Amino acid sequence: MNKVSVVIINFNGISFIKECIESVLNQSFISEEIIVVDNFSQDGSCEFIERNYTQIKIIKNTYNVGFCKATNQGIDVARGDY
Repeated sequence: MNKVSVVIINFNGISFIKECIESVLNQSFISEEIIVVDNFSQDGSCEFIERNYTQIKIIKNTYNVGFCKATNQGIDVARGDY
Protein backbone atom coordinates (compact mmCIF):
# COMPACT_ATOMS: atom_id res chain seq x y z
CA MET A 1 0.00 0.00 0.00
CA ASN A 2 1.28 3.48 -0.85
CA LYS A 3 2.37 5.70 2.01
CA VAL A 4 1.77 9.42 2.37
CA SER A 5 4.16 12.01 3.78
CA VAL A 6 2.41 15.03 5.23
CA VAL A 7 4.33 18.32 5.30
CA ILE A 8 3.00 21.06 7.58
CA ILE A 9 4.45 24.57 7.45
CA ASN A 10 4.34 26.40 10.77
CA PHE A 11 5.01 29.98 11.79
CA ASN A 12 3.83 30.92 15.29
CA GLY A 13 0.89 28.55 14.92
CA ILE A 14 0.59 27.36 18.51
CA SER A 15 -3.15 28.06 18.53
CA PHE A 16 -3.69 25.85 15.43
CA ILE A 17 -1.00 23.18 15.47
CA LYS A 18 -2.68 20.67 17.80
CA GLU A 19 -5.92 20.59 15.79
CA CYS A 20 -3.95 20.39 12.54
CA ILE A 21 -1.81 17.47 13.69
CA GLU A 22 -4.75 15.64 15.25
CA SER A 23 -6.74 15.95 12.02
CA VAL A 24 -3.87 14.36 10.09
CA LEU A 25 -3.50 11.58 12.65
CA ASN A 26 -7.24 10.83 12.46
CA GLN A 27 -7.34 10.36 8.67
CA SER A 28 -8.09 6.95 7.23
CA PHE A 29 -5.07 6.92 4.90
CA ILE A 30 -1.79 5.45 6.08
CA SER A 31 0.61 8.25 6.85
CA GLU A 32 4.28 7.33 6.45
CA GLU A 33 5.31 10.40 8.40
CA ILE A 34 4.39 13.90 9.43
CA ILE A 35 7.02 16.58 8.87
CA VAL A 36 6.64 20.04 10.38
CA VAL A 37 8.83 22.74 8.89
CA ASP A 38 8.98 25.62 11.33
CA ASN A 39 9.79 29.11 10.06
CA PHE A 40 11.48 30.40 13.23
CA SER A 41 8.41 30.45 15.48
CA GLN A 42 8.74 32.25 18.79
CA ASP A 43 5.47 31.06 20.37
CA GLY A 44 6.53 27.67 21.78
CA SER A 45 4.91 25.65 19.00
CA CYS A 46 8.08 23.60 18.33
CA GLU A 47 8.41 22.77 22.01
CA PHE A 48 4.73 21.77 22.09
CA ILE A 49 5.21 19.40 19.16
CA GLU A 50 8.41 17.91 20.64
CA ARG A 51 6.68 17.36 23.97
CA ASN A 52 3.42 15.89 22.64
CA TYR A 53 4.20 14.29 19.26
CA THR A 54 7.57 12.59 19.43
CA GLN A 55 6.88 10.73 16.17
CA ILE A 56 6.84 13.98 14.17
CA LYS A 57 9.97 15.16 12.41
CA ILE A 58 10.60 18.89 12.87
CA ILE A 59 12.81 21.01 10.65
CA LYS A 60 13.62 24.25 12.48
CA ASN A 61 14.61 27.17 10.32
CA THR A 62 16.71 29.94 11.84
CA TYR A 63 14.65 32.58 10.03
CA ASN A 64 11.35 32.69 8.15
CA VAL A 65 12.22 31.30 4.72
CA GLY A 66 8.66 31.65 3.42
CA PHE A 67 6.03 29.09 2.56
CA CYS A 68 7.41 27.78 -0.75
CA LYS A 69 10.97 27.18 0.42
CA ALA A 70 9.72 25.60 3.65
CA THR A 71 7.47 23.28 1.66
CA ASN A 72 10.40 22.23 -0.52
CA GLN A 73 12.49 21.55 2.59
CA GLY A 74 9.80 19.15 3.79
CA ILE A 75 9.48 17.47 0.41
CA ASP A 76 13.27 16.99 0.28
CA VAL A 77 13.26 14.82 3.41
CA ALA A 78 9.92 13.06 2.81
CA ARG A 79 10.05 9.27 2.44
CA GLY A 80 6.47 8.54 1.42
CA ASP A 81 5.21 7.58 -2.01
CA TYR A 82 3.05 10.71 -2.12
